[in-house]
Amino acid sequence: MEMERAYEIVGLLAEGRDPYTREELPQGSPYQQGDTVRALSLALDGLKLMENKRKKADLQLGNSGQPWSKEEDRELVKAFKCGQSISELARSHQRTSGAIASRLTKLGVMK
Repeated sequence: MEMERAYEIVGLLAEGRDPYTREELPQGSPYQQGDTVRALSLALDGLKLMENKRKKADLQLGNSGQPWSKEEDRELVKAFKCGQSISELARSHQRTSGAIASRLTKLGVMK
C-alpha cells in the first residue's frame, strides 16, 4: 500500500468518515469516540514523520532508484560474502538497507 493512500484512509477515519464512501460514520461507531480519534491523529502524525524521514533518506542516497550495474552486483556479492553487514553495504553503495537485501536475494546470495 502506498503511504499516501494509508494516510488518506487513516485521516478519513479520524474525521469520522468512511474511507471508501466518504460518508459520515454512525454516531455509535468506535471511530466517533474521543480516544479513537486521538489515537488515529497520533497515527497520522507517525505516518507523516515516517514519510518525511523516508524522503530525507532518499535525498541523501546518491544511488537510490538507480539501476544496478553488473560491476556493482559483483562488488555487493563479494563484500557480503566477506562478512560486511547490510547496513555497511547500504552506506558504501549509497542505497537503503531494503534495497541491498532485495538485491542480494535477487542475486541468490541471501534468502
